[in-house]
Amino acid sequence: MKRVVVTGMGAVTPIGNTAPDFWEGLKNGKNGIGMITRFDVSESKYKLAAEVKDFDPLCCMDKLSAKKIDRFTQYAMASATEAMKDSNLEGNIADDALGVYFGSGIGGFETFAESYKMMHEKGPRRVSPLFIPKMISNIAAGHIAIKFHAQGPCVSMTTACATGTTSIGEAFRAIRHGYVTAAICGGSEAAITDLAIAGFGACMALSSAEDPNQASLPFDKRRGGFVMGEGSGALILEEYEHAKARGAKIYAEVCGYGSTCDAHHVTAPDENAVASAKALQDAMAEIGDIPAEKIYINAHGTGTALNDKTETNAIHKAFGDENAQKVHISSTKSMTGHMLGAAGAVEAIAAIYALNENLVPPTINLLEQDALCDLHYTPNVAQAAELEAVLSTSLGFGGHNACIAFKKFKG
Repeated sequence: MKRVVVTGMGAVTPIGNTAPDFWEGLKNGKNGIGMITRFDVSESKYKLAAEVKDFDPLCCMDKLSAKKIDRFTQYAMASATEAMKDSNLEGNIADDALGVYFGSGIGGFETFAESYKMMHEKGPRRVSPLFIPKMISNIAAGHIAIKFHAQGPCVSMTTACATGTTSIGEAFRAIRHGYVTAAICGGSEAAITDLAIAGFGACMALSSAEDPNQASLPFDKRRGGFVMGEGSGALILEEYEHAKARGAKIYAEVCGYGSTCDAHHVTAPDENAVASAKALQDAMAEIGDIPAEKIYINAHGTGTALNDKTETNAIHKAFGDENAQKVHISSTKSMTGHMLGAAGAVEAIAAIYALNENLVPPTINLLEQDALCDLHYTPNVAQAAELEAVLSTSLGFGGHNACIAFKKFKG
C-alpha cells in the first residue's frame, strides 16, 4: 500500500483566517467566543457563538462569485485555496489524479433560512434560482473541484460533527489504495443563524452562558453544552512518491484512520464507548511502538456532559488505564467553539502543528476538572512535549465516530 503525506494546509476559524494565524491563536490561548452579531439575540436564551471575524471572500474569488455562494462555501474555497497554494500542487498533478473529499455537516443553512423567509413573505416566485445550488451540502466540494479542475473523485461527506475527520480519512484510504494521487480534503460550516441556534438549543446541546470565558468548558465540571462555531479546514493529502518527486514540503505522514458507529442513539454518544474506542484503536494500529507520553490527542471535547465523559472512557479503553494517564490531550473547542462539520479538519491541522512544534495547545478555562474526566487535558497554557504521533478524534450526532492519526515524517 502507498504512503500518504500532508503537503498543504488552510484554515478559516474564529481565531484566525489562515492556518498559521489559527495556530498562533491556539498557542496563545486565544478565545474566539463572543456575543452573536449576525442576528438579534435579545429573545434568545443562547447569546454566544464563535464567529469568524474580518473574513473577506475576495481573498479567493471576485464579488460576483462571492454573491452566488453560501458563506460555508466561501469559507471552504478560502481554506482550499490556501492549502493548494501552501502545497504548490496546482499545475504539478494531472487533473484526473486530483480528487476532492470535502464535506459539511449542514450545508447552506444561512441560504435555507433566508430563502424560506423570502417565500413566506413574498411568495414562491421570489425564491432565487440560486437557492438550491447555494444550499446543498455537496456544493463546496463541487466548487473546489471546478476551481482546481480536479477530475478525480469528488465526494462530499456528511457525518455530522465527524464530517471533517471522515473526509480526511476517506481521502487517505483512496490515495493509499491507488484510486487517486492527491486530494483536497476537509470540511466547512457556517450555521450561526437564528434558526440553527434555536434548533440546537431545543436539543439541549448548547451552553447558555453569557460570559465567553465560562461558555465552552470541555472536561470541566461546570460545563453546560457546546458553543456554536464556524469556519473551514482543508488539507492536501498526497501519495509520498509523487510528493517526493516534485520536492514538496511534507508536514506529516498519515498513518491511520478509524471509522465506527455507536448504533445507539440519534444524539447521545454511547457511554460505554466501545465503538468510539475502536475508532481510536483502528487509527493507532499502524503508528508503531510509540510511547504514550509521546502521543497527543486533539479531543472532540465539546463541553457537553455526555460527550466529555464518553470520550474519556474511550481513551481509557483504547490505551489502557495506565497509558491513558500519560497521553497528552486537549480540546481546542475551548477556543474555537464547535465548528460542526469543519471541526475535524481544523482540529487535524491543530494536531499537525502540535506535532511539528512539539507543543500541546491548551484547553483554556479548564479550572475545575470533572472527576469523571480524569485524564491530562493540558489546562489553560500550552505545554512543550516531545511528540512522535498525534490523533484527532470526532464524534457526531447519529453515533458517528472518526479518528485520524499522523506521525512525524521520516523519509
